[in-house]
Amino acid sequence: MIKQHAVKKTVIHLLLLLGIGAVITPFLWMIFTSFKTSGEAMRIPPVLFPSRLQFKSYKTTIAALPFARIYLNSIISTVVTVCAQILFCSMAAYAFARLHFFGKNILFIIMLAILMVPGQIFLVPQYMIILKIGMLDTIPALFLPNLFSAFGTFLLRQFFLALPRELEEAAIIDACSPLRIYASIMVPLIMPGVVVLIIFTAKFAWNDFMWPLIVNTKPEKMILGPALATLQGRYMNDLPGQMAGAVMAVFPIIILFFIFQKHFIEGIAHSGVKL
Repeated sequence: MIKQHAVKKTVIHLLLLLGIGAVITPFLWMIFTSFKTSGEAMRIPPVLFPSRLQFKSYKTTIAALPFARIYLNSIISTVVTVCAQILFCSMAAYAFARLHFFGKNILFIIMLAILMVPGQIFLVPQYMIILKIGMLDTIPALFLPNLFSAFGTFLLRQFFLALPRELEEAAIIDACSPLRIYASIMVPLIMPGVVVLIIFTAKFAWNDFMWPLIVNTKPEKMILGPALATLQGRYMNDLPGQMAGAVMAVFPIIILFFIFQKHFIEGIAHSGVKL
């Protein structure tokens, strides 16, 4: 029995190692390729490690695009999107979880239905609205459609539902208003859920491609996704340069994940406490 358990545990660990290898190998390949020469990157059979580290691809990539401005645009779009979703999604989630008002269930069903609709369906109507209000090729056009999300509302609602109602009852006895209960008591208690929303929203906003490509065509107004696409078009044979751009684009999100890793895992573990 003990031997059978040991074999089972070994098999599980081997499968986990294979899974980790499958996930991390493309990432390592991207990093090492960014330090290779073009000849090494195209070599057959391929090699993982460069013969020597060279930073020419990074210099070429930075010189090809206004990377400082593009990074700033990406940061502005991501920060505004994250802050807006924390505010609007948490308020809507609190209303759906705790408040009683006419049509709440119908509105919640409609919101859930939005989750079932592909985001591409909204691209044309959103573009027409941005066009009519004269905001094409502007920074606000990047984040206006993403200030609220049905996913974020549903996620935070689950955390609010898991909190005991005695907390609100005690606050009401102390003459706290609904807004004070929401801001000072309830939101601090769902911080793991807020961290999950921050990471998912930041990842989406930072990596967004289709919408920024549609509403912004000027290089100084682009974010990283469309900018890297133009880089690929100009330097199709410069694989190390493309990988260097990808490395510079992905590292901020990795750093964000490591900063909030503990809260993120805790939030994922508790997001389905009460459905």
